[in-house]
Amino acid sequence: MADRPAWLKVKAHTAAEARGMHAMRGVLSRHNLTTVCQGARCPNAAECWGAGTATFMLLGNVCTRACRFCAVPTGNPHGAIDEGEPARLADAIADLGLDYVVLTSVDRDDLEDGGASLFAAAITRIKERSPHIKIEALIPDFSGNDVALRTLIASAPDVIGHNIETIRRLSPDHRDHRANYDLTLRVLSHVAQISPGTITKSSLMLGLGEKRGEVLETMRDLRGVGVRALTLGQYLPPSHDAAPLARYVPPDEFSSLASEARGLGFCFVMSGPLVRSSYHAAQTIPACSD
Repeated sequence: MADRPAWLKVKAHTAAEARGMHAMRGVLSRHNLTTVCQGARCPNAAECWGAGTATFMLLGNVCTRACRFCAVPTGNPHGAIDEGEPARLADAIADLGLDYVVLTSVDRDDLEDGGASLFAAAITRIKERSPHIKIEALIPDFSGNDVALRTLIASAPDVIGHNIETIRRLSPDHRDHRANYDLTLRVLSHVAQISPGTITKSSLMLGLGEKRGEVLETMRDLRGVGVRALTLGQYLPPSHDAAPLARYVPPDEFSSLASEARGLGFCFVMSGPLVRSSYHAAQTIPACSD
């Protein structure tokens, strides 16, 4: 694969971004917390941290699944959970004075509810400490456990995201065997059915070998189950062992797909080479409230 094109070059940090990153690292260290910005090696960490925002990762930094596009370590936590994590997270978010946060987690197939109860407890504690905050929950599939999903929904996050990741044809090759395209659609559909007022969101990586028609099909499938918000970004292999990159998708193609998505009725669309599922997430609610 050729060198990365100019549009994938991350700009140098501004002084404000550097100060924001330093402050964020201090809060994370003080409260013993992890962000997906670190674990997933997000190219937008400087921009987001510089603005005082982050996607916090719950339930540890070891995932029970082994998707080929992800840099998060795989292993078996053997049921270990940190009961103090929701309170520490709520304290950290209050310290930072955030108005909008994204919470996500590793997959925890070693837990009966996939970690949904701790996820919900974190949302509840954050709202207690910061009553005006808006919360986006970027959730795993909880193995399709309806009780677990209802537990999460009952904590009333404003946005619930679950990423479909790639098109149907490529899903078996790149996602862990316990995750699949149709399960993702079922989870998103159940959220829309159980809580119609909650904005549902999903994300798709490009550059794995998908065809444009397959991307459009995936977008139609997501709209068909009630998904209202969508992000599209460039896949970048996080390691030499990760799924290979098929191609770099040019910015004009991302722009074209964004227009297609809006035409399908998505109220929030973020599409670009450096876009990730939580990029500019705070715009989701205003965009979908018009």
